[in-house]
Amino acid sequence: MIPIKDNVPTRTTPYITIGLIVANSLVWFWEISGGVDKEVTNWGYYACEVQGPCASGVHPHELVETVFSSMFMHGSWFHILGNMLFLWIFGNNVEDAMGRVRFSVFYILGGLAATASQTFVTLAFGSDQAARVPNIGASGAIAAVLGAYLVLLPRARVFTYVLPFFFFEIPAVFFLGFWFLFQLFVGSQSLVQPEQGGGVAFFAHIGGFLFGLLAVWAFTAGRQKPLRPAY
Repeated sequence: MIPIKDNVPTRTTPYITIGLIVANSLVWFWEISGGVDKEVTNWGYYACEVQGPCASGVHPHELVETVFSSMFMHGSWFHILGNMLFLWIFGNNVEDAMGRVRFSVFYILGGLAATASQTFVTLAFGSDQAARVPNIGASGAIAAVLGAYLVLLPRARVFTYVLPFFFFEIPAVFFLGFWFLFQLFVGSQSLVQPEQGGGVAFFAHIGGFLFGLLAVWAFTAGRQKPLRPAY
């Protein structure tokens, strides 16, 4: 299922959401210019670094640096376009509900929670080889945005393209609920498959989503409720 748009207006221009899309896009073009595989190797996040230098050797950048750099990196056009589409559709309303400063903090913390979740699962249940695969992508932070959206606007409707050529308006609670259940199902089938090439860090998505579900109340306290769906 590919979301096209939702039916919830915003009060203000979502500058932070736009800025995040621009930042991710600029990083992607930088990756292309230097060679995607090379930059992913240099700046991706390695779970094995949590326990010390990875068996394959010390990577060129410190752990703390790569935690943040990896959140803005992607492995393919499909990867970045899909992530930015989800961020645009769902991020603008969450930003509208939280305000720009709170949303900025929420997004980064969501990404950190996602990284921590995937790291825990990888180190606890994965192989040494899995721990040495670089993790990249904004999807963990975006998953937190999806969790917040589900709490704030469960009755919104998402205009959705369903393969091969169908279009439906789906209630957000079903669209996002299905998305989360899919992450749980596929994640349980392949516990640790860090995001590089064809792999997806499903437990980063799960951890980010749960963070969004739980943290949204703190980040919207004292704020106006989001606008209701337009129809």
